[in-house]
Amino acid sequence: MKIEALDSRLFRVPLPEPLEDARHPTHTHFELVTATVRTSDGVEGTGYTYTGGHGGHAILQLLEKDIAPFLVGRDAEDLESLWDALQWHLHYVGRGGIASFAISAADIALWDAQLTIKNQSLRTAVGGAHESALTYAGGIDLQFPLPKLLRQIEGYLERGFRAVKIKVGRDDEREDIERVAAVRKLIGEEAVFMVDANMKWSEKQAIRMSEAFAPYAIYWLEEPTIPDHYAAYRRIKEQGALPVAMGENLHLVDEFAHALHIADIDFPQPDASNIGGITGWMRVARLCRDQGRRVSTHGMQELHVHLLAGIEEGHYLEWHSFPIQDYTLNPPEIREGRAWPHAEPGLGVRFDWDKLSPYLEAGKKPNRS
Repeated sequence: MKIEALDSRLFRVPLPEPLEDARHPTHTHFELVTATVRTSDGVEGTGYTYTGGHGGHAILQLLEKDIAPFLVGRDAEDLESLWDALQWHLHYVGRGGIASFAISAADIALWDAQLTIKNQSLRTAVGGAHESALTYAGGIDLQFPLPKLLRQIEGYLERGFRAVKIKVGRDDEREDIERVAAVRKLIGEEAVFMVDANMKWSEKQAIRMSEAFAPYAIYWLEEPTIPDHYAAYRRIKEQGALPVAMGENLHLVDEFAHALHIADIDFPQPDASNIGGITGWMRVARLCRDQGRRVSTHGMQELHVHLLAGIEEGHYLEWHSFPIQDYTLNPPEIREGRAWPHAEPGLGVRFDWDKLSPYLEAGKKPNRS
């Protein structure tokens, strides 16, 4: 079965309201880059990646100008070899970064096509260990006034979430502590509570804030500082008072190896949209298993739910504030703190092209659903 074509598209989808964290520009849109592969047997598979609103055109250009010509004519079934070949094809000019986003979309498309041919679901293909995955609601809410933040948390609980995460990293540390205390009071002692600093702090500040948050039973402190500082992460973990999580800004499998061995992080969070797709994600999952770590995720909940439910070491699924699932025909369901995927052959993510069509920024107009 040969690859005949790879067609890519860029959608710029508005968010319901602007969202802010401690480090990135204000999010007003998310970009969705899709890649649809067609094989010599007439089978199609669609993969995708996403951004926080910037870089989508560069990803699209890599897919159209470099990845598609490289893949056409190759065997569509040898996913591991294709993944390695794509990594080396773009290694010199794009090791990690945008190249990893583009490779992710292509890899996920190839998985979708192969699973469709085999009449197999993604959850089953990666192990079929569980029927569902633990999940938490992850807000991008740093700019919300405290009453609005608490209303949002109440909404999460009403929807069936039993774990929540808020952003920290305000300019006044006392405001962070006040907000954490208020959320813990609202959700009670039993609910799981995480915080995310989005790389805002220095090592010393991260240790200090870790200690300040300790009375509020924080499950993990996410991205307290720049992810490249692996030794600093280890010191934050060892000298601070909280377990540490990271992963969304690690775009190479080797970076996760460093995070596990040097940083000794407690909760790795690979994202299939930027770690090289499902193939890259599964390689990270094997690293985590070998190091005795459970795997959590960042974003892309409509896809990651199948992966986390499928593997034995799956842990927490982030239900991210970029609502990609609202533009699919088969979103997962939330019940009693768990996300339940729909079982069907292929990726388990079918886009509602009619709903996405108004936001098409570049690429061929998709076939109507």
